[in-house]
This record gives sequence, structure tokens and C-alpha cells, in this order.
Amino acid sequence: MTPAPGLIPADAASGNWVDRHAPSFLRPFLRLARADRPIGSWLLLIPCWWSVALAAAFAVHHGAPVDPLRAVALLALFALGSVAMRGAGCTWNDILDRDIDGRVERTRGRPLPSGQVTLAGAFAFLVLQALVGLVVLLCLPRFAILVALSSLGVVAIYPLMKRVIWIPQLVLGLAFSWGALMGFAALIEELPPAALLLYAGSVLWVVGYDTIYAHQDREDDEAVGVKSSARLFAGATRAWLVPLYAGAAGLIGLALGQAGAGPAAYVGLALFAGHLAQQIARLDIDDRDLCLRLFRSNRDAGLLLFAGLALDALLA
Repeated sequence: MTPAPGLIPADAASGNWVDRHAPSFLRPFLRLARADRPIGSWLLLIPCWWSVALAAAFAVHHGAPVDPLRAVALLALFALGSVAMRGAGCTWNDILDRDIDGRVERTRGRPLPSGQVTLAGAFAFLVLQALVGLVVLLCLPRFAILVALSSLGVVAIYPLMKRVIWIPQLVLGLAFSWGALMGFAALIEELPPAALLLYAGSVLWVVGYDTIYAHQDREDDEAVGVKSSARLFAGATRAWLVPLYAGAAGLIGLALGQAGAGPAAYVGLALFAGHLAQQIARLDIDDRDLCLRLFRSNRDAGLLLFAGLALDALLA
């Protein structure tokens, strides 16, 4: 059954599994969680996977054995947790932004501003997703639980930052990169310098790719008074992306050195950096479709780095 015109947000993916297979009464809630657009879950998950792989290499380098089955189990747990918490984050974001979303062309058809989901229903759905995340969290060591809980403040305030600071993408980076700490916290129960460097590199990566994404809404954001790095950087975005992406690759490279990573990890880093470079080369901030494609391509960039880190951990 094809949903009626006007009930699907303009930024929703077309022909996705939600529209094809989900029961009609669930579709607005699944769209609220962005289940029709899994790219956000991927981008939340990838730093978690980086962290698990690099933590394994770090442990081996320091003479501590790593149980491969435990590492694989953590990868699976983080995958489930990323889907749940990304959905919860999107729901919270839409609750806070429901009035703004109603004034932006790309988002006015989202479930809350269009009336497909009530505010009470959105809060109930938020609690349900948070409970799934809690179940995943309780499967982790106590140290990892404490590290995860310490991120909640950043996650809670992010949707408000576009009203306050010109680079709300920085706060998004702080929240979305938290997984770069979680693999270390869960696998070796400590946060060595390698974990902090990986986190810092991931933050710069997020600021870069979300700036590209924000160019889709640059004109609408200006009209409603919402701040963003896309508006701040404007025509100089390419010039700003160079230090952001170079800084991301450089900090991650330092993390590899601190962890004692091997050649495979550096090959993955080189492929990651090359992918970011071609994003900068191709960018046209006035082409919304291209901006969306470049943003989505960061899943592939992140997986290239993860492949190198995972291979390095296996060889170690």
C-alpha cells in the first residue's frame, strides 16, 4: 500500500522497507525513528566498531589476550544499541523541533508537525526505544555503563544547540562520536590516550559530514533563524572541510600509533582519508542531491577504516 501524498516527509527515503512492508499504524513511528533511513544508525555505530577493533589491537600490543567471541558480541550489541539510541535521539530531536520542522519544507511532513503522531505518543515511543538501549547497556561492564551514561547530557542538549551556537554540528560530533570511547570501555575497561584521540578524530569527521548535510537546509534555516555550520561557512565550506577532515585523519592516525596498530590499520586509514578528500573535491553546496549523496557516502568511508582496523586486530 502506498502512503497518501502529503503524509511522507520530503526528506524520507522512497521505496524503503517501511513503506513496502511495515503495518500502516507503525509507519509514522518508524519514520519518527528514521528507520526508513538507516544511514544515521550506521554513522552512530561506526565509531563503536572502530573502538572495539582498535581496543583489541591495543590489548594485544600490551600483552593482554582478547577473546574474539567477546569482541564479536560487542560488535553485535553496539549494532542493536545504535539502532535503538539513534531512533530515540531522532524522536527527542523531533519532539523539541516540532515547531521549527513545521516551517521547513523538507521536514514539515514529519510525523509530529504533520499530526501523524501525537506528542504523548512520541514520548511513549521515546521511552520504549530508551528501554531497548538500557537492556543493551546492562550487558556491558560497569565501567562501560558509566561511560555511556556520561553522554546523556550531551545527547539531551544537542537539539537545542541550533538555537544557541553557530556550529551545533560540534555538539552532534561530541554525541555521535561517543562510541569511539565505548569499545575501549567495554573491551578493556579503560580509556587510554588512543581512545581519546580516536574520539577527537571522530568529532571532526562528524562536524565535516554534517556540515555537508546541513547545506540541504541552508536557506530554510536562514528563514527560520536556525544556526548551522553550513550557514556560517557558506561559500567557504570546502576550505573549512580541508582542516576538519585532515584533522580527523591526523588524530585517528595518532590513535593508531598510540594503540600500536599495524600496517593493515594504516591502509584502512589511507582509504578513509582518500574518501574524505574526494568528498571535498566533488562538493557543490548548491546541489542538494549531491550533498545528500556525499553525506551518505560517509558510511562507506567509515567502513573502509573499520575493515583495516578489524584486519589489523585479527592479524595481531
